[in-house]
Amino acid sequence: MCQEFEIEIDEKIIPQIAFYFAGGIGNSGSVCGAVIGAVMAIGLKKGRAGSMEEMLGNLAFAREFRRRFEEETGNIDCRELTGIDLTTQEGLSELMSSDAANTVCYPAVAAAYRIVVEMLKV
Repeated sequence: MCQEFEIEIDEKIIPQIAFYFAGGIGNSGSVCGAVIGAVMAIGLKKGRAGSMEEMLGNLAFAREFRRRFEEETGNIDCRELTGIDLTTQEGLSELMSSDAANTVCYPAVAAAYRIVVEMLKV
């Protein structure tokens, strides 16, 4: 991560925190874990708002991240991005036998990372 955005967190816990974002929160097909992680990074960087005006600005910032991610990837939901229903055994099997990780998931993570870093540089 860019040095300007480093946050004091024990890096050993990050994989534990992020693991259950997989498959759109526990393979439910909901919001892409990369989106959730990026929004958490926004929260860590911006912190809690001190006023209503600041809170509304911070919420608009997160909304803008979502807009940019969705514009680039087409959706924010794992099920829509992958085209696979991960709530079924058939869907999980399809995911494991497909190239979705390389063609959808890794690019989504890269897009979320790039967008959030660009936005936080401002």
